Amino acid sequence: MAGFSALKGQGDAKTLFAAFLYFDFSFMVWTMLGPLSTEIAEALAVGGFIMSAGQKATLLSIPILAGALLRILLGFGVDKFGAKKTALMSQAVVISVLFYAFFRGASISYDELLFVAFGLGFAGASFAVALPQAGQWYPPKLQGIVLGIAGAGNIGVVIDFLFAPKIAEIWGWESVFLVGAVLSSIIFVAYIFLAKDAPAEVYTPRPKKLKDYAKLLKDKDTWWFNLFYAVSFGGFVGFAGYMKVYLMNTYQADMSAFGIDVFDESNVKVVAGYFGALCIFAGAVLRPVGGAVADKLGGIKSLYIFFGLVALLAVLNATMTLPFWIAILVLFLIMANLGMANGAVFQLVPQRFGKDIGIMTGIIGAAGGLGGTALIKTLGWSKGAFDGYSAGFMIFAGVVLIALMGISLVKTRWRTTWGVQAGGRI
Repeated sequence: MAGFSALKGQGDAKTLFAAFLYFDFSFMVWTMLGPLSTEIAEALAVGGFIMSAGQKATLLSIPILAGALLRILLGFGVDKFGAKKTALMSQAVVISVLFYAFFRGASISYDELLFVAFGLGFAGASFAVALPQAGQWYPPKLQGIVLGIAGAGNIGVVIDFLFAPKIAEIWGWESVFLVGAVLSSIIFVAYIFLAKDAPAEVYTPRPKKLKDYAKLLKDKDTWWFNLFYAVSFGGFVGFAGYMKVYLMNTYQADMSAFGIDVFDESNVKVVAGYFGALCIFAGAVLRPVGGAVADKLGGIKSLYIFFGLVALLAVLNATMTLPFWIAILVLFLIMANLGMANGAVFQLVPQRFGKDIGIMTGIIGAAGGLGGTALIKTLGWSKGAFDGYSAGFMIFAGVVLIALMGISLVKTRWRTTWGVQAGGRI
């Protein structure tokens, strides 16, 4: 991967910075319901609506699902209207639903929250806009570092868990939506002045058509990569979205052993947010490490390691009653390995689908969002059906094992066909 010094004199630094801001803050907004889920549930309960475990899981999963599906829609928007116009239209929707949630406040209904959750999906779909916006300005040899910078928005979910519960404790949960709306508005204005679509002499658009997607969906390797990314990114974003709910439901009482007053519920929510941020941080920052490991060992061997550890840790969490700190360590390691697996998957994808990487990013990214939606719903079902999460973790471990079997089925074919000319370690 090229160093930062290689960017000097290349492309458009202002556009790259704007794309980073847009994606980072969009990812933060996309996942903001997770760290606010407990506060919102309590507010609805005051109004007489008691959210079941399944309803809470549905609320948390809708932004993930919408973000996955809208990535393809916004991808077409980038082709037809340009990345800048598409980003501004999408951001306008996000700002509108954030202000709507704030002004409705404690009077908001569950159905209205589902509407807000869908609107937040436009923030999750920013992946399909920010990366092309930045990448169009730079030559192929710099795509790795450019897309790495523009795509560093995973850290946005960590910001959520660090600050949203504290803001909610001080000013009320509605104020978090106000803060999100104001910050998103600032990014909207900054994007207008900083971002530019690449001119024709720098980038020649190649609009994607439905038949292009259909052609790739007929390729069986597309579906293998969909499975692998549904496990890795789906696991990461699913656990991230549900992390606070899981910690509050499972370890609230155990926090008292570490000097946390469990009778001060607002304090517990903030602390749960901090522990959640710690675990999510591991997956967010270690994605490039996973890519580097895959460059050295090969993507297949790396996925064996990362997925194998995730399956083992998920089974451990499902079958044993772990002390609080051990459980946090297990979750930290699960998220770390899922984050590194994300990097390993995308070490392989460009080698297999180099000419169609733009389309494949949209397809595989959508699969990752669908995987996250399924995980959140599975955890919610497990809690509702068995008053615990063991079944949910076992099901997830089973899916990871299926992915491992899939790697075993394709590794020889991949290494002896396209892997021979790929140019990197398979």
